[in-house]
Amino acid sequence: MNIQINTNKTVYFTSDHHFGAPTRETSIVREKLFMEWLEKTEKDMGALFILGDLFDFWFEYKTVVPKGFVRILGKLGQLKDRGIPIYFFVGNHDLWMNDYFETELGIPVYHEPKTFIINGKSFFIGHGDGLGPGDLGYKRMKKVFTNKFSKWLFRWLHPDIGVRLAQYLSVKNKLISGADDVKFLGEDNEWLVLYAKRKLTTNHYDYFIFGHRHLPMIINLNNSSKYINLGDWINYFTYGEFNNDFELKEYKKPVD
Repeated sequence: MNIQINTNKTVYFTSDHHFGAPTRETSIVREKLFMEWLEKTEKDMGALFILGDLFDFWFEYKTVVPKGFVRILGKLGQLKDRGIPIYFFVGNHDLWMNDYFETELGIPVYHEPKTFIINGKSFFIGHGDGLGPGDLGYKRMKKVFTNKFSKWLFRWLHPDIGVRLAQYLSVKNKLISGADDVKFLGEDNEWLVLYAKRKLTTNHYDYFIFGHRHLPMIINLNNSSKYINLGDWINYFTYGEFNNDFELKEYKKPVD
């Protein structure tokens, strides 16, 4: 997809917020901080990319969506209504998203990585889960979770039971930010870096943008390509900015 952004505007990238976890009360604090960031960046926002795990759990029944997140959903709808393009990539925690964002907010939802050309620069963008070598256990689990029969079975659970069960398992198993997610494994062992290098053997990309690892990092793959992981809004509160070049920044709450 080719998109052109005004030179006085900035493209923003964010991922791994896991709103709703570990409890609704503690999540609200992070949600309000994220809202402040959206309001602060709105004035020069040319486009917004959300790279998955906005929610710690999301499942769309035919007539029901998870309770909560009204502020965020309303703000995203407001940004879209004001003409700001928003692109949403599902993560491993909100992979059961269907058409709610598209129908209610007009925000396209992508279930696989996608290539964007932004002001002449090529971006390979995705959440990052299940890509590259290794992680075979998760890859098998993802196949089960995305299987149509599995989703059909889950829909038979009453939402009060299904959503509560999924939220409990997500936090209990430390899927929100496990210890492995916050340790740099070395360039030769970072599986998303290896994946990006393999992609470069067949096509050129200026930037590979991923989430999922919860660890903010920029790695030069060669003289003209970079791998970026956006970090998270749990420990780092980091995000990406693109305006001629790409930068990782940390959002700090304004001092009163």
